Amino acid sequence: MSEQYVRDLLEIAETDGAVVGGKGAHLGGLSRIEGVRVPGGFCVTTDAFRRIMAEAPSSGELLDQLSRVDPDDREAIRTLGARIRRIIEDLAIPDDLAAAITGALARFGEWEAYAVRSSATAEDLPTASFAGQQDTYLNVVGPAAVLRHVSRCWASLFTERAVAYRRRNGIDHRAVHMAVVVQRMVFPQAAGVLFTADPVTGNRKVATVDAGFGLGEALVSGLVNPDVFTVRDGEVVARTIAAKECAVQALPGGGTREVAIDAERQGQPALTDAQVVRLVQLGRRIEAHFGRAQDIEWCLTDDGFQIVQSRPITTLFPVPESGDQENHVYVSVGHGQMMTDPMKPLGLSVWRLTAMVPMLEAGGRLFVDVTPRLAAPASRAGLLDVLGRGDPLTRDALETVLDRGDFVPSLPDAGPGGPPAGGVSAPMETDPALVTDLIERSRASIAALERDIRTQSGPALFDFLLEAFAEHKRVLGDPPNLQAIMAGMEATWWLNDKLGEWLGEKNAADTLTLSAPGNVTSEMGLALLDVADVIRPHPQVVEFLRGVEHVEDVEDGEDAAFLGELAKCTGGAEARDAIEAYLDRYGMRCVGEIDLTRPRWRERPTTLVPVILDHVRNFEPGAAERRFAHGREKAQKKERDVLARLRALPDGDRKADEARRMIDRVRTFIGYREYPKYGIVSRYFLYKQALLREAERLVQARVLPEKEDVFYLTFQEFREAVRAQAVDGRLIQQRKDAFRSYHALTPPRVLTSDGEAVTGAYRRDDVPAGALTGLPVSAGTIEGRARVILDMAKADLEAGDILVTTFTDPSWSPLFVGIAGLVTEVGGLMTHGAVIAREYGLPAVVGVEQATRLIRDGQRIRVHGTEGYVEILP
Repeated sequence: MSEQYVRDLLEIAETDGAVVGGKGAHLGGLSRIEGVRVPGGFCVTTDAFRRIMAEAPSSGELLDQLSRVDPDDREAIRTLGARIRRIIEDLAIPDDLAAAITGALARFGEWEAYAVRSSATAEDLPTASFAGQQDTYLNVVGPAAVLRHVSRCWASLFTERAVAYRRRNGIDHRAVHMAVVVQRMVFPQAAGVLFTADPVTGNRKVATVDAGFGLGEALVSGLVNPDVFTVRDGEVVARTIAAKECAVQALPGGGTREVAIDAERQGQPALTDAQVVRLVQLGRRIEAHFGRAQDIEWCLTDDGFQIVQSRPITTLFPVPESGDQENHVYVSVGHGQMMTDPMKPLGLSVWRLTAMVPMLEAGGRLFVDVTPRLAAPASRAGLLDVLGRGDPLTRDALETVLDRGDFVPSLPDAGPGGPPAGGVSAPMETDPALVTDLIERSRASIAALERDIRTQSGPALFDFLLEAFAEHKRVLGDPPNLQAIMAGMEATWWLNDKLGEWLGEKNAADTLTLSAPGNVTSEMGLALLDVADVIRPHPQVVEFLRGVEHVEDVEDGEDAAFLGELAKCTGGAEARDAIEAYLDRYGMRCVGEIDLTRPRWRERPTTLVPVILDHVRNFEPGAAERRFAHGREKAQKKERDVLARLRALPDGDRKADEARRMIDRVRTFIGYREYPKYGIVSRYFLYKQALLREAERLVQARVLPEKEDVFYLTFQEFREAVRAQAVDGRLIQQRKDAFRSYHALTPPRVLTSDGEAVTGAYRRDDVPAGALTGLPVSAGTIEGRARVILDMAKADLEAGDILVTTFTDPSWSPLFVGIAGLVTEVGGLMTHGAVIAREYGLPAVVGVEQATRLIRDGQRIRVHGTEGYVEILP
């Protein structure tokens, strides 16, 4: 029976996490690595914890209450957690369980000193370390004290911080069990933490060592600043030696205390360089064993290093697999596509199959390897120019890597860099008929897809889709399509550059492009104002929509039924028809729409309800037409003003003629900039509908429990599942767990093959102190209330509000008609939020790092859309 409750560390395998918790399993693995010394000890298993919880039936009701409590209700979490902890700590440990623990102690020495440490089953996982969420007790002496501290470790599963951590990570309280590690105490000369990768930059080739005198508790608790050593290629390349005024030492009878360090020792390093290098070599051996970068707690005694804990560093962004040992530089796709959230495997694989360039996956995001283009001088210049115009932070990050001189290889211009990064030149004439023709060709291609895909099923569907993906890429890569896109962008750049040079005007094109014709995304935003006009006269409809707005977590089936229920209201049939017409044109859109698996508006029409209600409240009838006409008048007035001022300059007639031609050109083509994305998303919705029909067949055949489970398969895996009529359920669960963990990762703009996340900087000296720097993308200055909104479906806007969010894609456009300005963390000059902000004349600054954290919801801010910064007002 004792084996059920107690396991020696040497008997524990890394796969025993369910029995001994994450820390115990890692210590068992560490004990098996040659050359790694781990203090001896044992684990009190999760069976013992279950036994204790069974002895306290009243805890079950409290756990039920805890699972229902609001994650933000700190007081309720604190109160319920304290009650559960008190119950556990007050329970007498059953005799047989106590005998098993004290019997294990006897094998190591009953009156030796021990460290008693929590080891939860959801701790030290590859996806969530849970570091510091449960308790550790040092220098525990005597059987009674060990038993008392084992109870405290069990109870620590319900501290406020542990409960809150589980809620944030979506982990059920009942699914987590507590084991307890009991290890012989080490009394070190020095102790600390070794990171086998740089925890700040993510560089896997750099290790950092934090070290202090005495027990590591002084560092963990923040009593002293540690010595910090940086090691690369087996050499200490940087060191910071702290003044260590105190240390934590063990007391002879148990427990610990702070002691002062002699003045002459305070500035001495806790480790020599040779010891640091030896420790890092040990860390590399541990890292190789576990297969990923580690956060390692170590102790130094007279006879060398002992390892008391090792866990994965879960905050590092994964590195794309290159298949070689060469240096690579990767640029984020999500930052260009305004979608930095993780994507599910099916969405990732379909995007890769339809993309115009090869892409690599890491952390649920996509990256492009730009190393070949950076290596050749000519393609490097083009790449940096295009990326710099879109996002100066990405350009600066790439230049930071290039400035190191030895990371990116140098290749001749004829190297494998492909065509210049600047894209296709734009020789096409300024003719609106060319744009009309491109749109008609795209519509015809989509109509053919919609017609033909209906007849496809089974393995034949996947063959058909591969052909459809080829047509998808052909339409996108059609030279006239690329030329039209570039024509609008290049005309914008020309106007901003030349009018800045000739007239001293910044971002003049922002006003000149107001209400440009043919922009399907800005039309989408204005069209929802027309829907609001239909709804506004019908109070019963408005009241019904308010009820829908406040329903949380609407299921797909209920969402689809909501339009039918709407029609039962007075005026509801007219409102339903208006929404249906809107969805017929724009229902394929949604937030994060490059991920095919995301629910579309047609699938979740209630997503639009908060925006419709804001429009009903904040606008008068006919607002869409008035806004468009007002924007067009401002653009025309600006054109007249610019041309008149140019004619007054030396050689003014030539300059005015050139500017007029470019204004015509930008207004002809800039609206089309949004159409190819509309075409992509239209095709995506058709792909998704066909794939979901196939998934439904797998559910009916009992191959899958839920049709959305196919979202966790790649396209190729889905195809094989249909062919074989079989799916690996464990793979799907692993993918779900991984996807959940990816939400905690922040994707970098630029990532190297060393794992380093390179952060660019604006390097500007024209921004007031305390202001937040960004990229100016839509001219003007506006002051108002900041509304920090991370979920479009939860928007609640008043006239004059300034939208602050992480990123916006075209699906956010309906919000733009109701705001006064825009601030985003991600974006560039030609990304969707910037284009639509200019269309609507909204001052906008994008690329503001950590804007949603630094700006609080409700604060007053001033957005300088011409200069590119944001002031937080008192």
